[in-house]
Amino acid sequence: MSPLDGVLVVSIEQAVAAPLCTARLSAAGARVIKIERDSGDFARGYDTAAKGESSYFTWLNQGKESVCTDFKSEEGRELLTALLIQADVLVQNLSPGALERSGFSLGQLHKINPRLIVCNISGYGSTGEASVKPAYDLLVQAESGLVSVSGDKGHPGRIGVSICDIGAGVTAHAAILEALMKREKTGHGEEVNLSLFSVASEWMMVPYIHAEYGSGAPEPAGLKHPSIAPYGAFECSDGKLILISIQNEREWERLCLNALDSPQLFKNMNYTSNNDRVTNRKQLDTEINDITKNMASSEFQSRLDASGIAYGAINTADDLKHHPATELETYRNGNGDELLLPSHPVKAASYNAASMPRQTPKIGQHTKKIKDEFL
Repeated sequence: MSPLDGVLVVSIEQAVAAPLCTARLSAAGARVIKIERDSGDFARGYDTAAKGESSYFTWLNQGKESVCTDFKSEEGRELLTALLIQADVLVQNLSPGALERSGFSLGQLHKINPRLIVCNISGYGSTGEASVKPAYDLLVQAESGLVSVSGDKGHPGRIGVSICDIGAGVTAHAAILEALMKREKTGHGEEVNLSLFSVASEWMMVPYIHAEYGSGAPEPAGLKHPSIAPYGAFECSDGKLILISIQNEREWERLCLNALDSPQLFKNMNYTSNNDRVTNRKQLDTEINDITKNMASSEFQSRLDASGIAYGAINTADDLKHHPATELETYRNGNGDELLLPSHPVKAASYNAASMPRQTPKIGQHTKKIKDEFL
């Protein structure tokens, strides 16, 4: 039995954040009915990489049912009302106020279904000056400060995936599960609100504390950690970069004496603590690179393994499927074409998310079926 068997989710969603939230609910057994306009979720048109269909849409919409309706019309309002009377959860990422203007305020929603949990996902919140700003992932990365601490010094960079959308989606998923648990105790649904910006700004906690109460936020450090050293990429004789991470003084000693075979580096008084090593990072990195450039990457990795030092190769998306920790499962696009993609991250003994129905819906594929069932 899946944990969310019998849970009905209605989602007025598009793009990434809300669809990721409901994809997690679907993978746990919930029935997800996706409300789309006639033109469909615009993520359907992002690309054609998934055997002719969108990579984003294929990833985020497995097993959902698609209904096309305009809930601003009388017929659309009637259908949405019928769905929400029976629903456990409503998820929506429309512009703030759009649902209320269509006659579905929180008060009206709880009048027709007191047990309904309503999850609103916005860009910058539902009230205040910033709430009217259009919000897309990279814009929120920039406005929250994430871009300022990413990339390299003088060259700030976008985080390479839609991290604010993803963060909002998984945060919404957790909030809905908490609301479902609370409803078991109270019998009543509630409203939960979050924004891409609020999630990203909370992730900026450490740089914010340094900026507000310390000596200033860390500058972007590329493939280095701003407050730990050595923690970064070092070049080997074959040109490959290997990332190493030293978390304590025992590891520092083993790195110097065993992996690098350099007692003099360990004895250097400029490197006796992490704070010293961060202060003298430039010289430290130069000395370590002078050693690693004389070793092939395979030799360096063998020494790190033998020394119990954490390290990582800098892999590409092409390398991901060959990684020993990667697990793949079958996804299907709207045409039923199979794609082997990285698996759902949660593994539970009692259920297997990969065994759930896995195919993206065509636009409005289930409209007639849903109308017949709920009207």
